[in-house]
Amino acid sequence: MTLIQRRFGVSASSMQGGDTAVVPTPPPLAPQSGTLIRAPVEAKQEQAFGELRAHCLSRIDPSVVATTTTEELVPQLERLISEMATQHRIQLNAREQKQLASELMQDMLGLGPLEPLLADGTISDILINGPNKIFIERRGKLELSGSRFRDEAHLTNVCQRIAADVGRRVDESSPMVDARLKDGSRVNIVLHPLALDGPYVSIRKFGTKVIDFAALIGFGAMTPQVAKILQIASHCRLNVIISGGTGSGKTTLLNAMSRMIAADERIVTVEDAAELQLQQPHVVRLETRPASLEGSGEITQRDLVRNALRMRPDRIIIGEVRGAEAFDMLQAMNTGHDGSMSTIHANTARDALTRMENMVQMGHLGLPSAAIRTQIVSAVNMIVQVERQRDGGRRITQVTEVVGMEGEMVLLNDIFRFVVDAEDINGKLVGRYQGNPARPNFYQRLQYFGREREWMHALTEVAP
Repeated sequence: MTLIQRRFGVSASSMQGGDTAVVPTPPPLAPQSGTLIRAPVEAKQEQAFGELRAHCLSRIDPSVVATTTTEELVPQLERLISEMATQHRIQLNAREQKQLASELMQDMLGLGPLEPLLADGTISDILINGPNKIFIERRGKLELSGSRFRDEAHLTNVCQRIAADVGRRVDESSPMVDARLKDGSRVNIVLHPLALDGPYVSIRKFGTKVIDFAALIGFGAMTPQVAKILQIASHCRLNVIISGGTGSGKTTLLNAMSRMIAADERIVTVEDAAELQLQQPHVVRLETRPASLEGSGEITQRDLVRNALRMRPDRIIIGEVRGAEAFDMLQAMNTGHDGSMSTIHANTARDALTRMENMVQMGHLGLPSAAIRTQIVSAVNMIVQVERQRDGGRRITQVTEVVGMEGEMVLLNDIFRFVVDAEDINGKLVGRYQGNPARPNFYQRLQYFGREREWMHALTEVAP
């Protein structure tokens, strides 16, 4: 029996060399994914495409699809499409036949209309607002793509496939989920009844290229002097918090800074959905787990941070602090795990401190604010503020040292601050960094690692 007969259940008389028995037609396979981006077609042609697609899907054995390579699948799909078109008297030229074969292949093996968008290296975010609105972000600007799903059920099937691939579930009883694609892209899904206009999907694409400080300088996210300061901070095992809004580049900067960690250090990462790209050979990656249908079995970031302390880490890196695990992170930074890093959502460096204080109070309501601030000051050495600015560029806007306490007020010192001077004819912001050449509070740490001269040289190069 040939592969296409096993897959599609096509009778022997309809195949070349028809000397084998008829294979029973398997049950219909529900559409799983979308269609390719294509030029608008007439309503009748679109309806014909839909009918032919349904006929073909009803003849496909999904148990065999998973065991066949793409090279084997495409020609068999084209033969099946030709047969179905003839049988149901649907006119189809060679181009449309190949197009539909590709669509069916993506229905079964890929993510439909998302596939060409995920393959486009110029797209950084994919934002889906229901089946007919797929927005993409290029170079910091949003635009409506020409791709779409067939209907709401079609998009829901894709969402459930994405969640199932990482062992999670999303449906009406559990309508929100954080997941990731096979390439590491981060996905957030919201379904009905929370989503009023169809499923909402937000995809932060996983970069295929490793972004280091040199690349960030090329993008205009920082200057060589700022990069030198961050490299020294990572090498000297300073505890760093990267602060910024959604889509500002926090995780990208965290990945770049992590490249300065020595290869002989044991690193434990804690994330809701794993997306960090650490290059070191000794990395332990931990990921949270949501509750089961019965409401049990949940593993939170706080649970993982506590467990990480028992795993003999040299550094602990938390993808994003967003709750009571902030207290455990501060405890880790204060108990010999220097060089730990994390990200946080905040608009300024001082706002980041306030958010950390509030998150600690979420899990420790009895702690006074003064005690929490003292803990923060003794744990955190530096806050790096990143921002997606109005021209679409992502830049470091502040590099701030946590100096100490004066009464109940936390003292901060801006090592660097980005100042916007003008806007060029293309709408690009033009600015500069102002540096503070004062010795930081952790100067002895710089001396211990022998990097104090490099630090001061980088500061004096841009001092006002």
